[in-house]
Amino acid sequence: MSRINDRSRPLGQFVPLPDDDRIICRCEEITKGEIRRAVHDGMFTLTEVRRYLRTGMGLCQGQTCARLVRDIVARELGVSPLELEAAASRAPMRPVEMKILANETKGAD
Repeated sequence: MSRINDRSRPLGQFVPLPDDDRIICRCEEITKGEIRRAVHDGMFTLTEVRRYLRTGMGLCQGQTCARLVRDIVARELGVSPLELEAAASRAPMRPVEMKILANETKGAD
């Protein structure tokens, strides 16, 4: 069993750090302290943290915060960031007006 999935091992008590109010996921406004607290609450994988806090689920789909979240989770678990399985991500998307899509199909004839 990997150390990541061994939920019986103690992580120690959650101790707030001076920089816990630093925003890590700008799209969802998630702080470093919230990510650290999630690990201590039992979220040991990036997918669990993502579902619990919505990190990487905003407009950028984790393009700006995924590496930072991974590093924070790994540090709290006491493992290498390379041991963490990547969370599923999607390409960044923006709303598109229907008239733009309609114009694209007119030119396809």
